[in-house]
Amino acid sequence: MRCVTYAGETVMTTDDVAASLVELTAAVAKEGQAEAVSIPIVTDDRKVAQAELVIGVGNDVLSSPMEWTGEEPDFAAWSEELRNHRLFPRAPLYAVEPPSDEDDQPVDWDFDQPTQA
Repeated sequence: MRCVTYAGETVMTTDDVAASLVELTAAVAKEGQAEAVSIPIVTDDRKVAQAELVIGVGNDVLSSPMEWTGEEPDFAAWSEELRNHRLFPRAPLYAVEPPSDEDDQPVDWDFDQPTQA
């Protein structure tokens, strides 16, 4: 579990939500923008709630580890939602030619000739 500090307040959330939030906050700030997001949190009495944050330029987010006993809540769906945000950093895609197979034969089609059935 992690403590997320934002605007002088601290909330508790899971490691994956905190990591996704920090990455998204940096990505939004890099674009010179700000975005409103919701994250799941655990209140002091261990109930699940939601926090609303504005992330990006001028909005600092700090994530730090915390002591937690017992089962952690499953916030994987919320973490995935943050990672699906349009500005969340993605690994670059590279065009890679598939490996050649020895049985591959060049295709020599003449599209001007009718095919035989």
